[in-house]
Amino acid sequence: MNRIWKAAVATVLLSAGLALAQDATPTQPAATGSPEIVSAAGADYVIGPEDVLHVAVWKEGDLTATLPVRPDGKISLPLLNDVAAAGLTPMQLADSITEKLKKYVASPRVTVVVTQINSKRVYLVGEVGHTGATPMLPNMTVLQALSSAGLTQFANTKKIYVMRMQNGKQVKLPVNYRKLVKGEMMDQNYLLQPGDTIVIP
Repeated sequence: MNRIWKAAVATVLLSAGLALAQDATPTQPAATGSPEIVSAAGADYVIGPEDVLHVAVWKEGDLTATLPVRPDGKISLPLLNDVAAAGLTPMQLADSITEKLKKYVASPRVTVVVTQINSKRVYLVGEVGHTGATPMLPNMTVLQALSSAGLTQFANTKKIYVMRMQNGKQVKLPVNYRKLVKGEMMDQNYLLQPGDTIVIP
């Protein structure tokens, strides 16, 4: 009898141990399989024509889409048709879409992410690895643009300049890249404006 009683106690203890072990094992979240949407712009970015937006409505897959801003500054969404987007920040556009969707969806939750910046561009010509138009990120400087494009070994780093339209006239802003990378003449590390052309002779 004593032997049977000991065996029963051992069985109970073993079962309790297994239960505790199962409780201690963390539950792994189920993979959604949805790719993460990466924003190309900050929260204060002002949307413009040709930018690409990802508009997501929580739990409403049919209303979620990635789409460009048309030249007229609008986007086309299911149920809402044309919605003005240009001139708004992502948050402002999300609020606008939310208000419009309330007629069709109970308590809509909308997020807007700028995935591509195409409305604001600067141009690089000359001795750089990547010539042509490049998206102008918020608060982008000359040094950042040049670092991104990559200078060739033939670039005259003392004679770079920015061509900019000011008051209807084109002005030439000198850039001494060699000094800038040394932390000197930082007044020449201009904040870029849409349409600026950086020339690297």
